[in-house]
Amino acid sequence: MIVLDVNILIRAVLGKRVRQLLETYAAHGIRFYAPEVVYADAEKYLPALLIKRGMPNDDDVPATLAYLQSLIEPIGAETYSLFEADARQRLRGRDEEDWPVLATAMSMSCAIWTEDTDFFGTGVAVWTSDRVEIFLKEQSKSAGIEGF
Repeated sequence: MIVLDVNILIRAVLGKRVRQLLETYAAHGIRFYAPEVVYADAEKYLPALLIKRGMPNDDDVPATLAYLQSLIEPIGAETYSLFEADARQRLRGRDEEDWPVLATAMSMSCAIWTEDTDFFGTGVAVWTSDRVEIFLKEQSKSAGIEGF
């Protein structure tokens, strides 16, 4: 189990590697989560990112995000809201608006996959895209999944 930050969700839309990791490991039983607000943030930021990259801003983004919801389970605030104060305190002086990601990880006792250094030192394991496959392979072994 691992919680995804918005930057990972955006990478899954714009690139291939993150989506490939999600598809591969989800097919082998690894669970991915993201607070619902991460999906809203992705919808908000993706149009400008597409323009910046010279990519067409078409209807593929909502369809891709809908597909990703089959791989990355959206988590409602009712699951993590009890951890808001603690998560905000741990992020104080950084980007406190990221508290739902941290609170979700705390409520589910799992790691975070992000490119955002604000999560380092918050008391939750943090994995970046260049290292996350180490974690995913270990999770696969722990779950007794063959082939990894």
